[in-house]
Amino acid sequence: MFNLVIFGAPGSGKGTQSQKLIDRYGFTHISTGDVLRSQIAAGTELGKIADSYISKGQLIPDDLMVDILAQEVDRLRPQSNGFIFDGFPRTIPQAEALKKMLEQRGEEVHSVIGLEVADEELMERLVKRGVDSGRSDDNPETIGRRLKVYHDTTSPLREYYSNEGKYTPIHGSGHVDEIFTNIVNAIESHPALKA
Repeated sequence: MFNLVIFGAPGSGKGTQSQKLIDRYGFTHISTGDVLRSQIAAGTELGKIADSYISKGQLIPDDLMVDILAQEVDRLRPQSNGFIFDGFPRTIPQAEALKKMLEQRGEEVHSVIGLEVADEELMERLVKRGVDSGRSDDNPETIGRRLKVYHDTTSPLREYYSNEGKYTPIHGSGHVDEIFTNIVNAIESHPALKA
């Protein structure tokens, strides 16, 4: 298995690039945002708790998110070539929890791809996405809070994964296919992908 973290601010293109990686390599995409939105839409107890955080632009508590991810990994692992973690980890404690959870299953994060996009472009993309999709959390006020949370709590992950020799920054502006080519070039040389 090859396990990849797609890292970047809201609107940086994680979902788009994840889909292209799935199509090429057969990875299984685990988007914490999608998992949580499905729980919210279903009106589950977890969904209600999650919504109380998300609607304020706050992060979900780590232990709750790790439990959700562990269930998803266990459920999907038998038919997977590897996982793309999208939207998690967002903090160093989450990265450590993910590492521990994967180690318990004989796995690891092999590569971390960081999609780097300027805040002004992120704001434009997210406002447009909100108009196109009707997502209530894609409004300028909430987006501003989400970007602040991202910069305050998530940016240190660059250093964490760089120190582990796993982080590759990818310029996330420009044509989708060019960005994808850069991601493929970054991960193709990894021995676990060739195994």
